[in-house]
Amino acid sequence: MGQKTHPLGFRIGITELHRSSWFSKMRVYPIFIEEDYKIRNFIEKKLYKAHIARVQIDRKVDQIEIHIHTARPGIILGKSGSGINTIRNEIITTLTKSNKVRINIIEINEPDREAILIGQWIAQQLEKRVAFRRAIRQSIQKANKANINGIKIQIAGRLNGAEIARTEWVREGRVPLQTLRANIDYAYTRAHTIYGILGIKIWLFKDENIKT
Repeated sequence: MGQKTHPLGFRIGITELHRSSWFSKMRVYPIFIEEDYKIRNFIEKKLYKAHIARVQIDRKVDQIEIHIHTARPGIILGKSGSGINTIRNEIITTLTKSNKVRINIIEINEPDREAILIGQWIAQQLEKRVAFRRAIRQSIQKANKANINGIKIQIAGRLNGAEIARTEWVREGRVPLQTLRANIDYAYTRAHTIYGILGIKIWLFKDENIKT
């Protein structure tokens, strides 16, 4: 049986929360969906070097709250905090309605416990033409130092410039994908190399939520 269920969507309401929190009427629902997509896409491209792990969007009556979880908040803030004002103004121009935008920066103290940040680090190493096995080994070592219970890494594409694309994966520790109480962090990213695009998938087993 293949792994057809998204690890994060499978656990919504148990160990995961919705990345967007709002309610609307059906006629404006697609507009809000498109706006959320544009906001996330803009932040991920504009602040790629800020090591963003998650973007949480909360909507109120006439205000949009954007919570940016980042490992390098100084890049977003800029000098004297002027960076947030620039980002806020650019986000407002992408919205269809004139809403108030509030941006909160949340610093991540342990970046090696975030799947997306590990995937971005591997992508950067592969784009620098580092051997994929070495990049995987180093990322597993970084995760082990952060007290991760288990990690699984999968890379697909023309690995090391091979003529035929293939898929390689490595797992260390436990990664119980079908256990709902398991706090699994999942991420997917791409590495744009000179010989093609490599897909990278990361599964992190952080801990278990056991109710006493």
